Amino acid sequence: MLFAQILATAIFLMMFFLVITEVVERQWVTLGCGLLTLLLVFGLGLHSWEAVMKTLNVRSIFTLGFWIASAGEGESSSGINWATIIFIAGMMVMVEGMARVGFFRWLCMLLAKSVKYKVLPIFVTFMFMSFVLAMFIDSITVILFLAAVTVELSRLLKFNPLPMILAEVFCANLGGSATMCGDPPNIIIGTSFGYSFMDFVKNTGAIAAISLIFTVAYFYLFCKKDFANSGKDIDTSKFPTPSSAITDKGGFVVSSIIFGIAVVLLVTHAQTGLSVATIGLGIAIITLITSIKHIPEIMKHVDYKTILFFIGLFVVVGGLEETGILVLIASFISKISNGNVYLMIAIIIWVSAIASAFIDNIPFAATMIPVIQTLSGTTGVPLETMSWALSMGTDIGGSATPIGASANVVGTSVAAKAGHPVGWGKYCLLCGPATVIVMIISTVFIFVRYL
Repeated sequence: MLFAQILATAIFLMMFFLVITEVVERQWVTLGCGLLTLLLVFGLGLHSWEAVMKTLNVRSIFTLGFWIASAGEGESSSGINWATIIFIAGMMVMVEGMARVGFFRWLCMLLAKSVKYKVLPIFVTFMFMSFVLAMFIDSITVILFLAAVTVELSRLLKFNPLPMILAEVFCANLGGSATMCGDPPNIIIGTSFGYSFMDFVKNTGAIAAISLIFTVAYFYLFCKKDFANSGKDIDTSKFPTPSSAITDKGGFVVSSIIFGIAVVLLVTHAQTGLSVATIGLGIAIITLITSIKHIPEIMKHVDYKTILFFIGLFVVVGGLEETGILVLIASFISKISNGNVYLMIAIIIWVSAIASAFIDNIPFAATMIPVIQTLSGTTGVPLETMSWALSMGTDIGGSATPIGASANVVGTSVAAKAGHPVGWGKYCLLCGPATVIVMIISTVFIFVRYL
């Protein structure tokens, strides 16, 4: 077992190093390390075909409980979390269908026009919009379109778009923490432990809503001087109309209806018994059926690299789980906290936040799932409490640095292409304090409400 543990740990550390350094595209890193895990850890180290099958977890897909949650246990928290992968892939297809018809650009232009193209109101409105959209749609997509429209408006209204883009990025990460489908770590946590959409809304959603008030106030106070004299004496009558952003009116209506259906199904899936895998696959099928002529275009833009990244990642983490490494980590945390529940929860929140500021929060969350499960079983602390702590730490911690979350990278890249590059100093100076504020709010909220 010791040999297998050394192999699993070495492969995991190598994967993290290669993902951080970006020498090789991250999907090939995780797939390669996943293959090494299957061959070396399970084959050479454990000599266990059962461990291979448990980690690949294919059998769960063919159970009724995988598709109809109320029918029984279908998805295993060990190995590849196929529910997460199928749901994310399905939502990607829906989002690409919405992007094709100009939905996001139309929404941005409509809100800008509704506040009469005044820069400060646009600043506040776009923060709220970023938060709300990221509750249901991948934050990368939200920022990709929101930042692009912000740059366009900055040229028309003569203001520096950088502070606005950074505020949008932060609010997108915050909004993603509010729901089960808002951020990949939440999807992993929800599908692993069987939490519903409303479970997240009532818990992490409450924290995010309170934090949003402080976040908007913080960015407004620190950035208002950048926009105070912008947009004055500019003729807005010739600005592009919101309707000009719509490229396919019929497709726009259909996409809006599909998005509405997706939201309703997610909110009610605890009542209907439909699993998130069923919802994701169903929404993807509906999107493709209603866009038959555009299927190649939609499928071309789906982010297959992220899907492959997830598959390899889950296999590597499965190697740590099957060799008992994650149990050792859980025991170490338990020993450090010495039975102090407050210290244990604080460690989970703040270590998750600090780690996610520098490394991808997806592998970290996937690694911590079995750790908190073991901790809960050995210490008696409710698993839900640890889940919400892990969720907020991984979702918000990534906002502190330019590389902490994918949305950060996308937002700063769009700004740089528009002639407004941002370094670590400028980024951290604005978003670092905001991250600390939200983490303090999260810690206090969890202490007061659950402990």
